[in-house]
Amino acid sequence: MIIGIPKEIMHGEKRVSAIPETVKKMVDGGAKVLFEEGAGVGSHYADEAYKEAGAEIVANVEDIYTQSDVILKVKEPQFNAEKNKHEIDMMHKDQYLITFIHPASPPNHQMVKHMAEKGIIGLTLDGIPRISRAQSMDALSSMSSCAGYKGMIMAVNDISKFMPFVTSAVGRMRPATVLVIGTGVAGLRAIATAKGLGASVFSADIRPEANKNAESLGATIVETGVPEEIAVSADGKHANKLPEKWLEIERENLKETILKADIIFCSALILGKVAPILVTEAMVKEMQSGSCIVDISIDQGGNCDITTPGEVEVKHDVTIQGIKNIPGMLSTSSTIMFSKNIYNLLEFLIKDGEIKLDESDEIVSSILVTKDGNIVHKGTLEAMGLN
Repeated sequence: MIIGIPKEIMHGEKRVSAIPETVKKMVDGGAKVLFEEGAGVGSHYADEAYKEAGAEIVANVEDIYTQSDVILKVKEPQFNAEKNKHEIDMMHKDQYLITFIHPASPPNHQMVKHMAEKGIIGLTLDGIPRISRAQSMDALSSMSSCAGYKGMIMAVNDISKFMPFVTSAVGRMRPATVLVIGTGVAGLRAIATAKGLGASVFSADIRPEANKNAESLGATIVETGVPEEIAVSADGKHANKLPEKWLEIERENLKETILKADIIFCSALILGKVAPILVTEAMVKEMQSGSCIVDISIDQGGNCDITTPGEVEVKHDVTIQGIKNIPGMLSTSSTIMFSKNIYNLLEFLIKDGEIKLDESDEIVSSILVTKDGNIVHKGTLEAMGLN
């Protein structure tokens, strides 16, 4: 098996999908690894380290796409300006692509259709189920930890106030008010970071268990008004996609806290589906002047309906962060975590020296996006209106 590791080309993306340690494991397992020259530099790994681990260093990325059976990436395929080609157009039929595809997100729909047309077998890391045997493969949780920490630091930099309670020569300065929407892995890390910096922290989640976790970190819970039987999946692990009626109720219950917040951290996601809109433009118009929204759910559409993917913009005097690769800003730590997650998934999929997909397995069925020229991912088909 030939495994290709191309350099990430998304603007500002410094991560890479393999570190020398995981390359050595792939080579020791019988694979040939083609590594694009300079792909590890942003994460502070030199080509020589990959060469010593057994990789073949390749200068022309097109050779990697042409020769490889499997491509490991961090972000979804992009247009390569240097080659004047989309990365998908460098790939070939029956080639495996393992990366964060975020296939349900509307901006990625055309790209996913193109993958299917090319006969690429797409496996998306954001579909890894939250079950014990998949824990070591859960790159979404790993990257969410990074995004929760760094995203909150970015928000702190964007507001013009102290985060903590400060006693000064002119009296007391009140702490900043932070609202974290969605308290999974990223939200909890954001809460811990904001609390550590001394902010007054509120949080909201439709899952009772998530609220308990947030409360244990010192957050004040904002009740959403959504009943547990509607909010939580039958297995109790995931948030359900809410009918519009209940989304409206949730928005109304969040509104008061949204309008008084200095920072809103948006991380509410529905596994494999488009993120719910919880902060409307009308709300943004009423928010405090100079406040900030960090929308880390943007890869799946965003929780704020006026977040621009990949951009930082000021709208209605509110800074809205739509950066798509926040974990890449912690490139060393996030690359270590990501590379081990993707290696563990690859090891799980390989049987007798080649990838074999058991579609009856929950892990495989959850991550499979395109196969045999078709889009097979349920959340994507739903988002495209094709099911």
